[in-house]
Amino acid sequence: MKKYIGIFLMSLLSTIATAQHTHYNLVIGTYTAPGKSEGIYTYDFDTNTGNTALKNITKGTANPSYLAISADQKYAYAVNETGETSAVTAFKYDAITGALTFINKVDSHGADPCFITVDEQNVIIANYSGGSLAVFSRKTDGSLSEAVQVIQHTGKSIDPKGRQKSAHVHMVKFTPDHRYLVVNDLGEDQTYIYSYNKTGKDKTLVEKSIIKTNAGTGPRHIVFSPDGKFAYLVHEFNGRITAFSYLNGHLNKLQEIGTTAKDFTGAIDAADIHISSDGKFLYETNRGDANSISAFSILPNGQLKGIETLSTLGKGPRNFTIDPSGKFLLVGHQYTNNVVIFNRDVKTGKLTDSGKRIDVGAPVCLVFDK
Repeated sequence: MKKYIGIFLMSLLSTIATAQHTHYNLVIGTYTAPGKSEGIYTYDFDTNTGNTALKNITKGTANPSYLAISADQKYAYAVNETGETSAVTAFKYDAITGALTFINKVDSHGADPCFITVDEQNVIIANYSGGSLAVFSRKTDGSLSEAVQVIQHTGKSIDPKGRQKSAHVHMVKFTPDHRYLVVNDLGEDQTYIYSYNKTGKDKTLVEKSIIKTNAGTGPRHIVFSPDGKFAYLVHEFNGRITAFSYLNGHLNKLQEIGTTAKDFTGAIDAADIHISSDGKFLYETNRGDANSISAFSILPNGQLKGIETLSTLGKGPRNFTIDPSGKFLLVGHQYTNNVVIFNRDVKTGKLTDSGKRIDVGAPVCLVFDK
């Protein structure tokens, strides 16, 4: 009898644990300036159904466009994209309630930060208008030091619309081995690889190499495959993706592929790029006149094969994310003030509209606290 009771209890505990892991926090960074957003929003997301429920709004923080949550889920960090007054803010993060509690705020050392990444030692940001990247140390209480290192880019490129008259650092991302930081500069048409020493203070980042991308294309975001063997860089101005092999801080070009129809003549303005956790599928969003998302299968040699391109069902798709279960893909629309939730077929990679929406002002960044 005791044996059967024990089996029952173990089964019950397993069921409870499984049930608990169907709910995750979805934290959304926004632009508050248009007046339709109050700050950072935390939603409960059910990975069984795709249903959402608002848990918390963190108010009083201006244009918290991009954010990152520490690996231990105790702290969150957000950029405040406010021109010359831009900053970086540290928060305590309560994973139960979804609440973010202000700790401190420091100068971003560059105008309009547009990306942020965090590890156990540092927070690193990309300053778009300022054309710089800045490193901040994390203190034991989660607060940020003043910048310990600021690297200023000074180049330009040839875009006829004037978007490359100066450097525009757009993304900072660790390589899978965490030995390097990849930095995309849209204004210079260059991707930098910096050696990373997490305790190096003013020598945290040391330039290792520079990859010159096609002139006038604007390198924006990069993503690495889960196995760390490949990387994919999307260019904002033409929406094309460059596939690379990756090894020991070196990126070697494999392929370049488009994300719009050959006869498409409107503005593309590529936005974001991500890979499914199983490493089989890649997705990329375009804004401008396209407002589309493209799906690709990733071949064994790292090259991409197109599957489909479809409407994101909104205007101005920025960041998007795949939920922890892999069954849903969520796209934030800056101009239609909502998040569209797609069903994702994990076997084919194809997307279909779930009919579910999150109404939120000017969403820019979507982060699951998985």
